[in-house]
Amino acid sequence: MIEKNFITSGRNTIIHKIKKFDLIIVNGDKPAVIISHRGIGIFKGEIPSKRSIAKKAYQDIVDVTAVDVFGEEKTLLFVQALDGVEYKVDYSKEGTGNFIKIHQTHYI
Repeated sequence: MIEKNFITSGRNTIIHKIKKFDLIIVNGDKPAVIISHRGIGIFKGEIPSKRSIAKKAYQDIVDVTAVDVFGEEKTLLFVQALDGVEYKVDYSKEGTGNFIKIHQTHYI
């Protein structure tokens, strides 16, 4: 079994596990989101074409639509980051200040 840098919880929560790797969340054709040990933001770079390329850059690609993650595109996604904050990514509010918001501080 391959050790993942994240785990899923419930129907729409991703939990970042390993500080060394940043997670790039891909949700269909919606904007990609990056989660690092310092927080979360919109990923502005080019998404690596292969996992091996991402791994060399200390990144992990999380495709929300993959069967081993959630299996479908999500409109609302919660991300528990290593900075102790749970973020809400609301794809219905893409392009606004409410696209990525703090949902809960210090969930641990």
